[in-house]
Amino acid sequence: MRLKLDRHAALSVTGWLAAGLLFFPIAWMLLTSVKTEIEAVATTPSLIFTPTLENYVAVQERADYLKFALNSVVVSFGSTLLALALAVPAAYGMAFFPTKRTRGTLLWMLSTKMMPPVGALVPVTLVFRDLGLIDTLAGLVVVYALINLPIVVWMLYTFFREIPREILEAGRMDGATPLDELRFLLLPLALPGMASTGLLAVILTWNEAFWSLNLTAAHAGPLTAFIASFSAPEGLFWAKLSAASTMAVAPILVFGWLSQRQLVRGLTFGAVK
Repeated sequence: MRLKLDRHAALSVTGWLAAGLLFFPIAWMLLTSVKTEIEAVATTPSLIFTPTLENYVAVQERADYLKFALNSVVVSFGSTLLALALAVPAAYGMAFFPTKRTRGTLLWMLSTKMMPPVGALVPVTLVFRDLGLIDTLAGLVVVYALINLPIVVWMLYTFFREIPREILEAGRMDGATPLDELRFLLLPLALPGMASTGLLAVILTWNEAFWSLNLTAAHAGPLTAFIASFSAPEGLFWAKLSAASTMAVAPILVFGWLSQRQLVRGLTFGAVK
């Protein structure tokens, strides 16, 4: 009994330490954002200081935060909906009508995530230039949907595989077409898994910076471009950069905290099994 309690205490302490290490950068960023620039770059960091909101005021005066935030919302949720629309029929076909190449196709799709994004930068930029999608929200929606598509297909495929085939067979006996099966049977049963997948896709899109910095300029930039705009040739203003970063990550942190139960369920039951 005592051994079990000691083990439980050790696991609890380990969990708190891991949580502290993960939260430390966010806490330090928040502290830096309410310091003056002199205090932010001091050689010996100070934990006792007079907080100030002047950095947040300066950030808002320099750039329209709400515009960048709205772009992030549109791109994140738009690309997620597009990815789900493309992934649902693909995952449905591979889960319920598999072939000998299904597993290889899934592995190939996942392997595309291992390619460095810079390897596709030139062809994507040229295609987007010819189509007039540079610095547009539609262009970012398409790019992020395709980036997240392998993960979305994998997770939905796993969720669909957990649904008993007998339910679909009963629907076929009642005259349901494949479209009816997908619409009236499969999607309602897989709704929790789709919600988890969508939440993960939104978070991944919100935090992605490479494509937003290379495919946008003044009009369609999301919050990742908002943060990058505070790096200047004369150097980095750490306090203002921390304030901009805090304003950028705060919405997705709150969103992730409110949906953590559904997200954890998707990661543990959808992506791992």
